[in-house]
Amino acid sequence: MSDNGKVLGALVLGAAAGAVLGILFAPSKGSELREKISSSAGDLLDELTEKINEGKETLSELKEKVTSKAEDIKSKAEGEFENVKSKVKQTSVNTSI
Repeated sequence: MSDNGKVLGALVLGAAAGAVLGILFAPSKGSELREKISSSAGDLLDELTEKINEGKETLSELKEKVTSKAEDIKSKAEGEFENVKSKVKQTSVNTSI
């Protein structure tokens, strides 16, 4: 990044920080704004908590589906193994006769 870009970035960042601090520490109307910001932050936190809980629920459901599928696959594999095992046993009995 060029020096001009750095200076411009710092200027914009400083102006934004100054505006936020000015609003937050303003006497009367600022207190109303701080109340709104606090309320909005609380609402945002509630929404975020709700989304996290939804995500946890979705992951839990997905875990159950994967576990169920894994159990099905395991069961089928065990059944196929037993089939192959019995065929091998029959083949060895038939070849020894």
